[in-house]
Amino acid sequence: MNFKKVILFIHRWLGLISGLVVLIVSITGCIYCFQDEIQDVLHSYRKVEIQNKPYIGPSVIRHIALDRYPGANATYMYYFGKDRPVGVLVNVAKQGLTYVYINPYNGKVLHTEILTENFFTVVEYIHLYLLLPPKIGQLVVGISVIIFVVLMITGIVLWWPKRKTDRKRSFTIKWGARWKRINYDLHNVLGFYATFIALIIAISGLAIAFEWVSDGIYSTANLGKSYPDEKVFPKSDSLYKPSSLQPVVDHAFEVVQQQSKKAQMFLIADNTGKGETVNITAYANSMRFGNSDMFFFDRYSGKLLRYLPNIKKSIGMKLNNLNYDIHVGQVLGLTGKIIAFLASLICATLPVTGFIIWLGKKKKAKKSPKEKLPLSPEPDKRRPYRAVRHRQSL
Repeated sequence: MNFKKVILFIHRWLGLISGLVVLIVSITGCIYCFQDEIQDVLHSYRKVEIQNKPYIGPSVIRHIALDRYPGANATYMYYFGKDRPVGVLVNVAKQGLTYVYINPYNGKVLHTEILTENFFTVVEYIHLYLLLPPKIGQLVVGISVIIFVVLMITGIVLWWPKRKTDRKRSFTIKWGARWKRINYDLHNVLGFYATFIALIIAISGLAIAFEWVSDGIYSTANLGKSYPDEKVFPKSDSLYKPSSLQPVVDHAFEVVQQQSKKAQMFLIADNTGKGETVNITAYANSMRFGNSDMFFFDRYSGKLLRYLPNIKKSIGMKLNNLNYDIHVGQVLGLTGKIIAFLASLICATLPVTGFIIWLGKKKKAKKSPKEKLPLSPEPDKRRPYRAVRHRQSL
């Protein structure tokens, strides 16, 4: 068995093993790619009129949200942008996580939504876990994506033409050929064109799912250099007795807005555990998760314990912060999303076209050869002519 036959064997069987999962993950990725744009069109509560006054403080915003759900708690709040509402993530007993959208200028509740009842959240859960228990689903999806990375590499090895003269026609689909040939070209040619983008999407997705992948990216981007300060998180002094009447989270938010004046979006994590901190991330762009400044405050005294601006982050940390934006293509704006969408769509077709190729070869191999009659000496074609002439001459 030569090298290419070994690669073909690996490619074929790994494709059969992971094909269904890759199809589901790719289709859900296509759907989720433009979820912000689609929801902005469908839901008016995702936009507010910009007003020339400061935001309502996070402590008041949280109080407004919790008034609707007595006994619930809320740790995370998103100030999505000047023209967008604040999203408070409320943990409601029996109901689960619920988003409460509030106008940040007047405190009006615009919409409430159970997280798992949002169509795109369901699509996201299918994409991440196949609706299985998260630990199991994440493992199944992760392994399938790793297999898919191997498939893309082995596919290029199998497809790459030996002769230079064959390369030009190998880059095009022969639309005038029979459907089997068209299917074969769709699998190979489209697979080739999508490989580079598909590998980036796959690796960024693995980095979101698995810590060892993000650690690998971090180490590789930093050329093995260590930045221990980036992985150390401060603790609050639980023995401190507050003297200020202003809620710490409001004070912290004011400091962040003054420090990161150009930031458009803020994520506030007001952790209530002993020794925990108030963490605020200031994002440069609304609905984008790269390019962010990080702040850590003592939740008792309000003291700024740590400030890590984006400019001082290592290359590895910046790259990991961009994982989500890279994964959905929005790192390049709308153009990037279109590219990611098309690449994901092609990836969804590969298991189908590949299965059709395998099925056709399997059926062909199963066909038994037609029974042949025993060979007999070929008659001399000249004899009948000669016999006729002989009889005529008598």
